[in-house]
Amino acid sequence: MYKDNSLVPSEAIRLAALGLLARQERSYADLARDIRHFTARIVGPSLDLLGPSLELFKVEALMEAADAAPGRDAPAHDEQFMRLTAAGQQEFRRLMTTKLRGPMGEVNKLIIALKMHFLDLLAREEQLAQIEMLEETCDRELARLGDLRGHHSDEATFLTSWLDHEIDEVDSRRQWFRRLRERL
Repeated sequence: MYKDNSLVPSEAIRLAALGLLARQERSYADLARDIRHFTARIVGPSLDLLGPSLELFKVEALMEAADAAPGRDAPAHDEQFMRLTAAGQQEFRRLMTTKLRGPMGEVNKLIIALKMHFLDLLAREEQLAQIEMLEETCDRELARLGDLRGHHSDEATFLTSWLDHEIDEVDSRRQWFRRLRERL
C-alpha cells in the first residue's frame, strides 16, 4: 500500500483473489484462472500486476482448503477447493475501502472494476462511501485536466481536442457514479 492508503498494483490481484473467494468457494485452479481472465480483460498483460502467489494467501491464513468429503481422498492441489478465512474477509474489507491514486491509469481502472465487481459484498454505508470516494477521484481528475486545458486555452491543437475528450469521459464517469449513489 502506498503512503496515501491507495493500493499498489499487486494489491489489485490480492483484492481480486479475496473478492472471488468472498463470493464463493472455488478450486485453486479456477481461482487462478478467474483472476488472470478478469485482470487481462481490463488492463491486458502487465508485469506490474504480478501478484503474490496464491500459496502466500494460505501461509498468511487469508484462505484455506475447504474440508474434503469424509471417506474420499484429498483432491489434487489444483482441484482443491479454497475458502476465505476470517482474516481473509478482514483483508478483503481493508482492500475494498482504500483510496484510488490519481491520475486514472490502467491499474486504477482495474481497481475500480474490482470495486464494482465486489461492491455488493459491503454494507450499504460502505458502498456509499466507496462511490463518494470514486466521485471525488473524478473531481480531482477533472481539476487536473481542466488546469492543463486552461493552460492551453488559447491554442487550437490536437492536444486541446484530446483534453476536451478526456474531460468529457471523466465527467461522464463521475455522473455515472452519482446516479449509482442516488440509486442506493
